[in-house]
Amino acid sequence: MTERHGFLRWPSQTERPVQIVRHRGSQYNRHPVKHVNLTNHFLIAMPSMADPHFSRTLTYICEHNEQGALGVVVNRPIDLNLSGLFERINVTLDSLEVGRAPVYFGGPVQTDRGFVLHRPVGAWNSTLAVQDRLGLTTSKDILEAVGKGEGPPKLLVTLGYSGWGAGQLESEIKQNAWLTVEAKDAILFDLPAEQRLPAAMGLLGVDYARLSDSAGHA
Repeated sequence: MTERHGFLRWPSQTERPVQIVRHRGSQYNRHPVKHVNLTNHFLIAMPSMADPHFSRTLTYICEHNEQGALGVVVNRPIDLNLSGLFERINVTLDSLEVGRAPVYFGGPVQTDRGFVLHRPVGAWNSTLAVQDRLGLTTSKDILEAVGKGEGPPKLLVTLGYSGWGAGQLESEIKQNAWLTVEAKDAILFDLPAEQRLPAAMGLLGVDYARLSDSAGHA
């Protein structure tokens, strides 16, 4: 992961942020599964999750339709902060406080590409709006604005994203790989990374530590 930081791509031209691409780390039942729209939901990896990309992760789903789903992992910081990222993409960052914020592993797809999850949506060159409340932006203009102190007040930056093909996520949920719950902005933006997964579990009234213990003794 760290070796690829030098190849970060932040397109300045208008383009669709991402195309849904299935991650290759899991097998799934290809038989039709009833579609449920999980846009603006958290995916909570069950303790039995075998895919190392998603073990003990909390993923925010930005788009989910009959063609598939895409989201970003929001609780796995990497060894790079925003100061380091801005330096690598040659953008000036004025705020030391903002610069201390971590960059996250967003998922195993396009790990050389940056994604900014933010509130409000704003008007950037390349943004996928999530229910008109949040945005997932891939264009460099948002970081240039952040560098000047003119960016969105709430943001989270990842390298890579998570993608599922048609029916894949539904099948994985049916196989008990994930728990789902409607997302809360406060968990995304107001809590440190290590508190986000247990906080999301709390929305379900479940203690993740106890869930892990139960799985370990099953």
